[in-house]
Amino acid sequence: MAIRFFDMFAGIGGFRSGLEGVGGFECVGHCEIDKYANQAYNAMYDTEGECFFEDTRTINPGQMPDIDLICGGFPCQSFSIAGKRRGFADDARGTLFFEIARLAASKRPAFLLLENVPGLLSHDGCRTFATILSTLDELGYDVAWQMLNSKNFGVPQSRKRVYIVGYLRDRCAGEILSFTDANGAALEQVLPGPEGCRVYSPSGVSITGIQSSFQRGKFFSGQVYIPGTQVF
Repeated sequence: MAIRFFDMFAGIGGFRSGLEGVGGFECVGHCEIDKYANQAYNAMYDTEGECFFEDTRTINPGQMPDIDLICGGFPCQSFSIAGKRRGFADDARGTLFFEIARLAASKRPAFLLLENVPGLLSHDGCRTFATILSTLDELGYDVAWQMLNSKNFGVPQSRKRVYIVGYLRDRCAGEILSFTDANGAALEQVLPGPEGCRVYSPSGVSITGIQSSFQRGKFFSGQVYIPGTQVF
């Protein structure tokens, strides 16, 4: 039986392309506010019979079919080191994560597959990411996350992104996201900054403590765990 998924913040279908390429996934609908991206999406995929919403903030869960998975890369400008990093407080784009939470609360999919920039982990002294974890925890989801680089997966591009997998603790068991290391053993600085704030690749040795290790971890039973230690 195929895993039925809803494609949020769909763009031109990056998540859909990957999931359909793996096989065993069926898209039941998507959401995309940019009309040109949506035109490309409809040209690339057979969307006949699927539900569509332009704005995630106006999605009516009652108009959606049952789903097993919500996937989406919620807007990253609020957390990226290339932007102003206003986060939840001042930038409406940053609050769109809570629309994912709203749909998850209503539709109760077994899985969530989310993506964002590495800066999400360190934003506001890690408090932003802690809010995301606690929100998903309150909805009954345990979480695993890891920062991955596309260049380590056969893509001719260096593009680091954090992947977050949520899974309903009363319906899912076992390892969801296996921890992997980046290629090579040399110390690699992922996010620059003053001492105590730099983030390094998990393949090397870092002096930054929690923030360097926070690139990957799991959250369940109200506790955050990272390889080799427990954060809180």
